[in-house]
Amino acid sequence: MIGYGDRPRTQCEVVRLFRETHPDLPPLNQGTISKIEVQYREMGHVRKVPSKRQAVVDDDTKLNLLLALEENPITPARQLARDSNLNHKTVLKILKSEKKRPYKMQAVQELLEDDPDRRVFPTKFRDGSEKKIVAKRSTLVYMLYHETTILGMNPPKKSSIM
Repeated sequence: MIGYGDRPRTQCEVVRLFRETHPDLPPLNQGTISKIEVQYREMGHVRKVPSKRQAVVDDDTKLNLLLALEENPITPARQLARDSNLNHKTVLKILKSEKKRPYKMQAVQELLEDDPDRRVFPTKFRDGSEKKIVAKRSTLVYMLYHETTILGMNPPKKSSIM
């Protein structure tokens, strides 16, 4: 529209002319007109330019990534990305497509020398036997869930226990 009509127009005049010609459309601002003008001068048209396609990861790279994960399943996804020279998000997409879950290292409290004594305790089972069990959260959840199921009580949901 800058060269529209009998004479060249400024961007402000183009904005005003557009508002008068198309009152039902949302108004344009001068920045939009400037971008359209630059695109027309560079490319010769104002059609939408297709964006870059995503880089496709070949099957060998994907296989190497999955083999590295099989060798050491606790490898973090960021480490896998560094080792295979891939983007972190690309590795996450590959793991998601293969229905694998990335491992995330977490800092935990260090166990002291007297801690095992606190985690071992006697337990009485239904058959009357007593055993000392090292308390692991997963073991206790398993025992609590299955003992209450066998006794006919409503077992708690595993998610509420953990």
